[in-house]
This record gives sequence, C-alpha cells and structure tokens, in this order.
Amino acid sequence: MWKQVDESFWKENRESKVDDVADAVQDIIDLVRFEGDKALIDLTLKFDKVMLEDLEVSRDEIEAAYEEIDPVLLDEIENAADFIQRFHELQVPEDLWLKEIEPGITLGVKSTPLERVGCYIPGGRASYPSTALMCIIAARVAGVEEVICCTPPPINPLTLVAMDIAGADEIYKVGGAQAIAAMALGTESIEPVQKVVGPGNVFVTAAKTLLRKNVEIDFPAGPSEIGVLADETANAEFIAADLLAQAEHDPSSACLLVTTDPDMPKKVWSYMEKQMERAPRKEIMLSALKNSGYIIEKDIELAVEIMNGIAPEHLSIQVKDSLEILSKITNAGSIFIGPYTPIAAGDYASGTNHVLPTAGHAATMSGLNVGHFRKTSTVQIISKDGLAALAPTIAAISKAEGLYAHTESVTIREKRQK
Repeated sequence: MWKQVDESFWKENRESKVDDVADAVQDIIDLVRFEGDKALIDLTLKFDKVMLEDLEVSRDEIEAAYEEIDPVLLDEIENAADFIQRFHELQVPEDLWLKEIEPGITLGVKSTPLERVGCYIPGGRASYPSTALMCIIAARVAGVEEVICCTPPPINPLTLVAMDIAGADEIYKVGGAQAIAAMALGTESIEPVQKVVGPGNVFVTAAKTLLRKNVEIDFPAGPSEIGVLADETANAEFIAADLLAQAEHDPSSACLLVTTDPDMPKKVWSYMEKQMERAPRKEIMLSALKNSGYIIEKDIELAVEIMNGIAPEHLSIQVKDSLEILSKITNAGSIFIGPYTPIAAGDYASGTNHVLPTAGHAATMSGLNVGHFRKTSTVQIISKDGLAALAPTIAAISKAEGLYAHTESVTIREKRQK
C-alpha cells in the first residue's frame, strides 16, 4: 500500500483522464446545446437521481437552509469568509496606472473586471462550502458584477448558505459536465457567462476543456494531491495527518513524500495506519494511497528538483531550513511551510485560495486569484514631441517588415506639424 515510487510513477498516475471521457462529455454538451433546460432536467435525473421542478434555487430555499445550520458553524463560515476576503483584497490591482517613461511618452495599464462569471461547486462524496467561499469571494473582490453558481442536487444546506454568504447572485441545481455546458452556452434559464471557474471530477474538467472556444476557464482542477518535502527534522505524525487529509477527498487523490531521511517513510506509515483506524473515510483513503508513495533522495537539492518536476497542487515543506528551500521552489499550487502549517489551514481558514491546478499544471498555471476575474488593457498617451522621438524606430522597423502604411501613419502626423 505505502510503497517506494519514482517520479515517473507519479507523473503517469496523475496524467489527465480527460481524453477517456471526451466523447461522452461531448454528447452531453451537444444535448445541452440543442435541448437547453430539458437536457439539464433529464441529465440531472439520470446522473443525480433528482427530478427537478425548478433549476434555480429560490430565496425561500436559501432561507430554509439557514434554519438547518448550527449558529456556531455559521459564525465560523463567516469567519472563514472574512479571512478569504482580506487575503484577496491584497491582490486587487489599480484600476488604472500611468507613467511617463520619457518626455511625451506615457504608458500604463487599465484593469477591468469581467461582467459575468460562473462558479462550479462540486458535490458528490462531500459538501464543499469552502469551495463556494473561495470561488465566489475571489470574484466579488475582483469586482465581477454577476456571479452565478452551479452545483449538483440535492444541495447540502451548508453549501447553499456558504454560496449566499459569499454573494452569489444566482444558484442553479445542476452539476457535472451539463452544468459547465449550461454556463458556457446558455439555456432558457441560465444566461451564458464569460468565464467558468472551480474544481470538479474528470467529466467537469473535460467539459471545461472542450468548451474553451465558447468560454474562458481557470485551469484543470481535478482530484486533490499533496507533495511533502521532508528531512530528518520533520514530524512524522504531522506528515501522516496531512497526507491522509488529502487522501480522504477522493479515491483518485494522491499523496507523495519526498525525503532525505531513509527512516521517515516507515515512521510516517506507522502513524498513517494508526490514524486510519479511527478515520470515517478509511476506504477512500486506502484507495487514494494506491496512487501514492514515497521517494528517498540523499541530497535535498535533488529532492527539490524532483518536487519542482512534479509541480504538486499542495506542497508542504518540512525541513530545517524551510525558507531557504522555499526560494528554490518554482512549481507548486500552494505552499505550506513548517510543522504548524497544515494543508487544512489553506483549505478552510487562512484565506489563501484552495482552488488550485492539479496533475502538474502548477508548472505553468497559478491557483485561483483575483487576476482570474480581471482583464487588462495597455494604455499609451503620446505627445507631438514624444511621437517625434519614436518616429525613426517605427519607420525603420515597419519598412523592414514591408508595412509601409504603418510608416505613413507616423509621417502624415509629422507633416501636419509643419
């Protein structure tokens, strides 16, 4: 179960299975494209075993959900929302900045929020109010005018309340690939969005990939994964707990320990066995551990190189000189440093976003942030003198490219000045 692996095992294991379900997902997309709401109702009955009367959640349903939530838990959801909002507010760029870089040449950037986005909130094996907070609050802080959500029915009351607290404008009882298709293409009840964000299973990920010509997406965000970088100073019990915390998400989740201590894997497994004895989701953990393992590397520099090559969704650094190692990390979705920084802190309460790229995509993509909900336009303001300074460069390069009208667009202005 807990086995020594190599880097290739991890990469092969985490390869996307999107291609395996692409044809089935395309059929779902086509149904939604041509049948709209009817397809959503039929597919929800087929996959979720729920017969829908209305696609959109009503205000009465939201208020009823509040009645089912323990007030103490409600306070903690609001506390988490506050931390998430505060962190994301630090990311908001200036709406406009301008700087004169040379006399008469002023350049800048204008940042504008998207107008309407869709957030996919998973259901299934667990409720995910935390994901609702992460997606919706980030969009709200970014300045998005309309934020809609789709999530599979029956919707857990806590997830419903979290979506309301975060500020969702519309909530729909639709999950799976059909939800992504509805948000991308639109139906009678659901107006299309500009961008879809949020994690999901392989069918959701495939739908996001196939619909990119219709709607922008954040990134592939599949089953949870964790990489732990540890030396002999690490606490094996803490590492075991962090590994199992991610393993309990889904049978397709994966955990990897890369350590310079040859005794660490055995210590960690001993604690994992003890902790699983009392774990309610033990069977899911055991399935996930089939996708998991450890790598022993003598040199910490090589251990870091391996981890950068893997680009894990979550990276826990448990070494003596953790900040020095942090400076060498180039590929990771979210980084957790030190023995008292569990992955669960980022999942729920610290404020950083837990919607992160998986399956190696952290090598080229960033976790969900305010920037995903804004677009930028460059700005230039050039005076007569500023254009005169640029004219020789413009003329030389445009003529070299054979684009003489570009040259003329400058010279005609120079003639006007005389």
